[in-house]
Amino acid sequence: MALTETLAQTTGVAAACAALGVPRSSVYRARRPPAPAAVRPTPLPALRRALSVDESAAVRTTLNSPAFADCAPREVYAALLEQDVYLCSWSTMYRILRANHEVQERRNQLRHPAFAAPELLATAPNQVWTWDTLAPGASAGVTRLLGPHKWTYYYLYVLLDLFSRKVVGWLLATCESAALAEELVAETCAREGIAFDQLTLHADRGGPMIAHSLALLLTDLGVQPSHSRPHVSNDNPYRTYAVGALGRIKVPHLAGRWATYPPQVLLARLKCVTPIPIRNRSSRP
Repeated sequence: MALTETLAQTTGVAAACAALGVPRSSVYRARRPPAPAAVRPTPLPALRRALSVDESAAVRTTLNSPAFADCAPREVYAALLEQDVYLCSWSTMYRILRANHEVQERRNQLRHPAFAAPELLATAPNQVWTWDTLAPGASAGVTRLLGPHKWTYYYLYVLLDLFSRKVVGWLLATCESAALAEELVAETCAREGIAFDQLTLHADRGGPMIAHSLALLLTDLGVQPSHSRPHVSNDNPYRTYAVGALGRIKVPHLAGRWATYPPQVLLARLKCVTPIPIRNRSSRP
């Protein structure tokens, strides 16, 4: 800027700025004296009619009381006038609430937290198992199969290994309960030789999977539970793809609570998840 001022004394401001590529506005701005520092205004004195600290606290307590917690300040103001009580104007009520960050829902209601999407990684078999549901009306981990007659259904419990897509355990029953899920998980863990703190079991938030008795069993077995986010149906895509077609299979009549289903029929639909050599990335399932 000093060079521009020196050249401007002989050629003029416009020519000097054009030769040096400096905007003329920058030259004129540099010539102006600096603006004086802003003087902080003197705070206004307290108004004589303003509410005291105790009076403001009493108004806030009244607004947050159970009788008026779900009412707007205008409604509280009108209700108090009907009771021959005057605390302050409704605008002052808003001002007091705004100063305490309470111009919002003042009732003690449940706040739903933001759930993070579950991220599970399996680098070997028997590290992550998953089960889910597809059929409408069934809970997490259970697929409802059509029976031989109308309005008859059977419930299929399937445990799927995330790494190998192997069906490590399954159960077909005429009812849905946490007791059956406990027995299936316990038997499958024993058969597969699951060690303590080795396995993570992922499922939706259905009745059998969030049962307290099953949670205690998983704690005893050293299995880490994992659940999908509430009201999210695509947190468990692997089993969704694997057993999606089973809901259209009709099964014969099953006597009693337990049933042994022919494995050949299941393998016909579950051939894509049975133990097979690891495919390369270019192949499709």
